[in-house]
Amino acid sequence: MIPFCNAPPVQLAVLNPGGNDRDQSFPDGAATPDAPVPHTPLNYHAYAACTRGTFHRDPARILPTQREILLVLRRDLKHCLKTLRALKSESDTRRIAVSLKESGMHQAAHLLSNPANLTLFRAICTEADGCISSTPDLAGIYRAAGARNVAFIPTPYPVDSPAWNFTLPLPERAGIFIGTREWTIPSRNHAAALLLASSLGAPVTVINEDGHSGRKRLQSAAIPNLTIIEGRLRYPDYLRIIARHRIVLQLDRSAVPGQVAGDALLCGVPCIGGDGAIDRLAHPETCGISRDPAELREIAATLLKDDKALTHIIHQSRCLAQTHLSFPAIAQELARYFIDPEQSAETKGIQTELLL
Repeated sequence: MIPFCNAPPVQLAVLNPGGNDRDQSFPDGAATPDAPVPHTPLNYHAYAACTRGTFHRDPARILPTQREILLVLRRDLKHCLKTLRALKSESDTRRIAVSLKESGMHQAAHLLSNPANLTLFRAICTEADGCISSTPDLAGIYRAAGARNVAFIPTPYPVDSPAWNFTLPLPERAGIFIGTREWTIPSRNHAAALLLASSLGAPVTVINEDGHSGRKRLQSAAIPNLTIIEGRLRYPDYLRIIARHRIVLQLDRSAVPGQVAGDALLCGVPCIGGDGAIDRLAHPETCGISRDPAELREIAATLLKDDKALTHIIHQSRCLAQTHLSFPAIAQELARYFIDPEQSAETKGIQTELLL
């Protein structure tokens, strides 16, 4: 494993063409949670941060010396294809991989349901040097679209950095934090998660980003001892709220990268019920794969009252995250991918099979 204090052999340039996020460099990796940076090192920014690389919305800002580029595919696939071709025409020594920005299965299905988008997606996958999938579920779709050198590489979390450890002692924790918040996406199963939580008799916390309509829906669920956090929070403040709970609960079946599960890792809190990539990698004993709501309820009930069981799960998740999701671990995977993509794709393909 590459030590965090050393510069990784690949400083990745992540390009989100025409996106809203400002250009950003990550010379200090994850830095600190309260550092005044344009964007926290999450999701695709985290791929750049773990390699001490850069994030861009304008391809002209990528330095000529940056040979490894991850092109994030936005909804405007026509613009993405144009950008890919322009980058490839500028230099034949660059390696350009692509990856869908919205990587849940429902998001990919929505994007590719448009015939024009499907044609563009196939062209992009065929012309790129490879594809990096942030979930194991999308890897086969990239391959079916004609992509070479497809590798599943999960989005990293700075679990190796003490500054990002939000864990609180067990006596300072209580209740359930609901990991989902999207009522209108059926695969999120947000209402079902709320009902399951209410049946456990513990305090429940949920974030409402839908204003009056969301608050009305929450009130209609008639959940006793419910705390509603209104609006969006700064990421460190959001983590501090999660850390005050014994468990995070969700029933998400969207096959997403798993940001909620990653947030829970930084807080030392078990994440129950999700099926995202990080859920599977770091929370194997509590994730929703092959477990019905009754079994998940039993797991949640145990962790709400049993300190020994809770401590075991927290320790296991932390160890797994250090191995599979830390900044040094993913920096190493990205370096292996861009230096020897065929070998990396083969190795990650084996790991993908284990996760499915």
